[in-house]
Amino acid sequence: MAHSFGPFFRKFLTIMTTTQPGSTQLSPSYKLPIVIALLSLPLLFIQLGIGLFVAFLGLFLLYQTTTIRLIFTATALEVWRQENILKTFPYADWQSWTIFWPPLPILFYFKEINSIHFLPVLFAPNELKEALQTHVSDLSDVSG
Repeated sequence: MAHSFGPFFRKFLTIMTTTQPGSTQLSPSYKLPIVIALLSLPLLFIQLGIGLFVAFLGLFLLYQTTTIRLIFTATALEVWRQENILKTFPYADWQSWTIFWPPLPILFYFKEINSIHFLPVLFAPNELKEALQTHVSDLSDVSG
């Protein structure tokens, strides 16, 4: 029986199967956007404007979780949206990294020579930490 996948899933499966050998693609984690969206529910009754803002933030992060992928290659961290590469961060430019609040990881930070970057943890935190320790273990993890 032949399976018919829609264009989104075909593109997603193409990315999943064309990842370079030795690279690591992080699995998505929906925990942070779902928790933020759920937190908006009581806020809607307390303060409508703040509740709507938090609800839209949760929905935006949920959308980003479904479309953005991080791939750790041998030389760089790549950020993908579906089949398009958005940005490449060569490890040679990295100075440090950390995952904020290890008991409940919510923010990933890394510093390059000329810039700093903050990313919400929209992917499996254990996979993220393992990939960082594999690919940039010589850098300081400022969280300890």
